[in-house]
Amino acid sequence: MELRVLEYFLTVAREENITKAAALLHITQPTLSRQLMQMEEELGVRLFHRGRHSILLTKEGMLLQRRAQEIVNLAHKTEKELRHEEESVSGEISIGCGETQNMKPLSRGIASFSRKYPDVSFHIYTAIADDVKERLENGVLDMGLLLEPVEISRYHYIRMPLRERWQVLMRRDSDLAERERITPADLAGRPLILSSRQSVRNLLENWFGEEAEKLRIASTCNLSHYNQEVMVESGIGMAMVMDFPRGNDSLCLRPLEPAIVSGCVLVYKKNQALSAAMQRFISHMREEVQAVSEKTDYEQDRERDDKEE
Repeated sequence: MELRVLEYFLTVAREENITKAAALLHITQPTLSRQLMQMEEELGVRLFHRGRHSILLTKEGMLLQRRAQEIVNLAHKTEKELRHEEESVSGEISIGCGETQNMKPLSRGIASFSRKYPDVSFHIYTAIADDVKERLENGVLDMGLLLEPVEISRYHYIRMPLRERWQVLMRRDSDLAERERITPADLAGRPLILSSRQSVRNLLENWFGEEAEKLRIASTCNLSHYNQEVMVESGIGMAMVMDFPRGNDSLCLRPLEPAIVSGCVLVYKKNQALSAAMQRFISHMREEVQAVSEKTDYEQDRERDDKEE
């Protein structure tokens, strides 16, 4: 398959209309139709359901659309990097991120780096760790901001400065809202909304210990604090989440007892060639994180001294 034909395919899949796609691609409709039919013959599958006024993807077409978009994005990214001279600090850095408070230090690092190297642009892709890792392996992403627990043996990493506390998101009218901390026994038998990541679910199920047999999972959810808030407010259940700023006054967060605290790492693949922009950004983020960590240690020392006084 040629890259050009993949781009034709993606345009048709997006527009769902051969005539519109041909106009956008500046080719004739018969030429575009012929290219698509040749692609189907080459792959040995049917990619489209063709109607009188629209053209829709088959199941096989949906799979190709996802892979084709990754291939095209990677090709464009590589082309952009090769155009720049080796000494110049320019290009694009793609980072996959989950929902974590460590987006704050990462964003500050990107902002200060961009002021120093304005010709470097950043692309942020939000997804769960498993999806981010797959895209790292495929070369679509350069780095990943991953919330632990996560297997990082294949990566170099920068440990981010903020620790994430697991809490229970609940309605304020819940009887548990009066508690300062929530124990496994408090949640036994109650409908819960858990992460769809298996490693995270294992972590939480281990926390329940002997109460795990009474664990009642009403729903799973991969991302989006907003969606979790809506689900909790609607009465589906309580959500096991990271601490985050709430946008709904009818809900509240309560920490777990015993506490679960997770770290976060900014990773990039081992044994890969790094662009000049990536090399400098990695060094920049190590310095940024070190500065934040030292500041945090200093503030903690001051707080401890104040309490002793």
